[in-house]
Amino acid sequence: MTTEFGSEINRLVELMPASGRMYCKIISDPNQPTVILARLPRPNQEIRRIRINFDLWQQFSQSQRDLLLLRAVSRLTSIQWLKPELYQGLAAAGATITLLELFQANAAGIITFGGLTGLAVAQIWRKNRSSEAEMISDEKAVKVAQRRGYSQSEATRALIEAIEAVAQIEQRNLSVTELLRCQNLRASTAMDSAIPAR
Repeated sequence: MTTEFGSEINRLVELMPASGRMYCKIISDPNQPTVILARLPRPNQEIRRIRINFDLWQQFSQSQRDLLLLRAVSRLTSIQWLKPELYQGLAAAGATITLLELFQANAAGIITFGGLTGLAVAQIWRKNRSSEAEMISDEKAVKVAQRRGYSQSEATRALIEAIEAVAQIEQRNLSVTELLRCQNLRASTAMDSAIPAR
């Protein structure tokens, strides 16, 4: 890793909120074809890796880089597989009862409660990968950026530009989810500007 990239990593770590510094680790990956990659963590994965191709990263403005990083951190720290909600409760209850049915060798119970567990886990997975979850992460990133000195409009504009620039640099079209994210960010900016200041 070059000194230049090392100093950029240090700057990005300082930019992160406390939860990001605790759980996220930035890794330089010059071989990946994407600018930034932050895969959804497994339930047992405490450290969440953010892989950055710094050769591509340098093509962005600092504000765009900041918002890309804050957005990745917001996305990764929002994943809570064991958060006490409906589907997590159903998955835990289903798994417990399935084990009991296994001990009792009750085939019907195993199928029923094993199916319930599978459905609950699928719903948790789907929710964490939904367009809504992606847009919530964008909004969180903009809020964190505001605590780092950006105005709401500056942060929103930088994130929209970054989303579009990533697709261009990676030589691909914007995905449906990315188009929805940009549309949502533009709408939130328009709504905020329509509200008169007090």
